[in-house]
Amino acid sequence: MKILRARSEAMSRAILLVDHGSVKREANEMLAEVAAMLRGLTDVPIIRHAHMELAEPTIAQGIAACVQAGATDVTVHPYFLTPGRHVSTDIPRMVAEAAKHHSGVRVRVTAPLGLHEKICQVVLERVREIEGTGAPTASR
Repeated sequence: MKILRARSEAMSRAILLVDHGSVKREANEMLAEVAAMLRGLTDVPIIRHAHMELAEPTIAQGIAACVQAGATDVTVHPYFLTPGRHVSTDIPRMVAEAAKHHSGVRVRVTAPLGLHEKICQVVLERVREIEGTGAPTASR
């Protein structure tokens, strides 16, 4: 089921997912997988991903890719749980700087994932996955 419908306006919408970024390739690849999953849930025509630091594509490259694909309205979503410094300061600053290079394009930043019952459900799912598996536990 599609949960967002693309508007039939002249604006072409895009969603840019942004995570922290990592030196580990497999960690960065996970955000690409999230973007692919999101494509299956929405009619927003352009879905891209970027990393705040440590990996490419950068936020500036991600916004440029959205614009190059035809976006005139880019919604940047920080794929973070909490509104810490990166979400409240760093990402908005980086987005604003990148947006300066794309006049006529509206670029906005959403709140992070934050508090949501579905996130709590995922936490419980992860706990259930490990219960009874004999997996090692961290000790102090």
